[in-house]
Amino acid sequence: MRPAALSQRPMPIPPHQGHLLLSQEKLQAHKTRCPSSQSHPPSLARATQEPSHDHLRRPGSPNPKPLPPPAMARYDRAITVFSPDGHLFQVEYALEAVRKGNAAVGVRGTDTVVLGVEKKSTPKLQDSRSLRKIASLDTHIALACAGLKADARVLINRARVECQSHRLTVEDPVTVEYITRYIAGLQQKYTQSGGVRPFGLSTLIVGFDPYTDKPALYQTDPSGTFSAWKANATGRNSNSMREFLEKNYKDTSGKETIKLTIRALLEVVESGGKNIEIAVMTKKDGLRNLEETEIDEYVAEIEAEKAAAEAAKKSGPKDT
Repeated sequence: MRPAALSQRPMPIPPHQGHLLLSQEKLQAHKTRCPSSQSHPPSLARATQEPSHDHLRRPGSPNPKPLPPPAMARYDRAITVFSPDGHLFQVEYALEAVRKGNAAVGVRGTDTVVLGVEKKSTPKLQDSRSLRKIASLDTHIALACAGLKADARVLINRARVECQSHRLTVEDPVTVEYITRYIAGLQQKYTQSGGVRPFGLSTLIVGFDPYTDKPALYQTDPSGTFSAWKANATGRNSNSMREFLEKNYKDTSGKETIKLTIRALLEVVESGGKNIEIAVMTKKDGLRNLEETEIDEYVAEIEAEKAAAEAAKKSGPKDT
């Protein structure tokens, strides 16, 4: 026979059931204090309820969990991954950065190539010469860009080194097409390598071929494609400038080429010649940046021609 003291001793509670008994005691104490409460306190309800299996429910089941965002949204995180519909979203985002950049125009004449860019107003204490967006790559090649200026600086430095390396190796200057292929290849390389991002800029490259002495104009974009043009625009409101060039372009030379470039820029630049930068390249003189006074003279001449044309239109019906 077991002693009475030992038979009345309570049995030990297993450790894994202690928290359940403690939770039930707290729940009973809560009910006695708040008899009108019919629901469990949030902390006790979580302790007494069984684990939820909501994460295993399918969309057809009652009260399904909200699904994660579409898988398409994950394809813009990596440059090297195509989306199911064939897009590289990082390249498209770089093109959007170009569309938000400054406007740039290039026009090829018979003996002149002209580059024009939109120049933002600078503070009084800032030297405007440090913000030029038209750069010389060699004595016969120049470049204008639209997009991120910091990316343009890196690309311009690489292109200048390639021009000098070509002179040292081949003992001849590069052609406009050669340096355009090099820049486009560098831009394309940054669209298929991990750990990098595309260049957020589009370029207009102009120059004279050292063998044929003919002017040339090329454009490249962040995807690495390039093409030759007679006249083209890129950057902010490039579509409206391109439409203007398509309607008004013709083979010009000298000042007429400069005036066509300025007229195209005035389609999107409202403040006149103050916010315009123009560079003219000829076979004889190379690249030359126009002074602000020269640009103002061209703008005044263009406005006078426009006023005369409008006056002629108004007076035409009266004469007939």
